[in-house]
Amino acid sequence: MDELSLHETRVLGALIEKEHTTPDNYPLSLNSLTSACNQKSSREPVLSLSQDEVQNIVDDLVKKHLVINDENGGKRSAKIRHRFGNTEFSKIRFNPQQLAILTLLFLRGPQTPGELRTRSARQYAFNDVQEVETALDQLANHEQGPFIVKLNREPGQSACRYAHLFSGAVTSTATATGNSALASSNSADENNALATRVDELEQEVATLKAQLTALQETVALLSE
Repeated sequence: MDELSLHETRVLGALIEKEHTTPDNYPLSLNSLTSACNQKSSREPVLSLSQDEVQNIVDDLVKKHLVINDENGGKRSAKIRHRFGNTEFSKIRFNPQQLAILTLLFLRGPQTPGELRTRSARQYAFNDVQEVETALDQLANHEQGPFIVKLNREPGQSACRYAHLFSGAVTSTATATGNSALASSNSADENNALATRVDELEQEVATLKAQLTALQETVALLSE
C-alpha cells in the first residue's frame, strides 16, 4: 500500500469513525466529511481543511482504491465511503478491535493503550487494557504488516505510546525529546561553567585593582 499523508489518514479515519458512530448518516456528503475532518474535539492535530481540499484528498484516495465517491448527483452531492479494512474491496482484513485502534491512531496520532481503551468506546468497547495490548501486538505482528510501532516511553509518561505505520516509518518523539533534553542539559552545564569562570575572573580583577591601589598609595608615601 502506498504511504498516506496526514490529510489522507484524517479522511479515512473520519469515514471509519462515522460509519460506526453515526451509521444512519453514512456514507458521508462532502460537507459532512469536511466537518468530521475539522472537528475541534477528538482530533490531533486540529485541522482546518476546505471542502475543495477534502475533495482533492478524496480524489487521491479514490485513485488508491481506498475510497468510493458516488457522484450520481454531482461531486457536491456525492456520498463518500471508505474501502479500508473489512470491506468487500479491501485486501487487508482487521478485526473490530484492530480497526478501532487504527481509526484512533489515524485521527489522534500516537497514544498509549490506556488512552486507546478510553477513547474507543463508541466504536469498540475494550474490556481492559490487556485486550488493547493484545490487539496492538496483533497489528505489530500482522502477516501483511507491521501496521503499528511501539515508541519509546517519554519522560513523565507511565506507558509507551503506539503509532501507525501507514504514513511510513515513525521516529519516536521520545528519542527527539531525550536528545533535546541532553543537549539542553549540556548547554546548561556549559553556561554554568562559563558563569563560574566569569565570577573567578571578576574576583581576580578586583584583587588586582586593590593591589594596584595599595601600590599606588605606597609609591605616593615614598615620594613625600
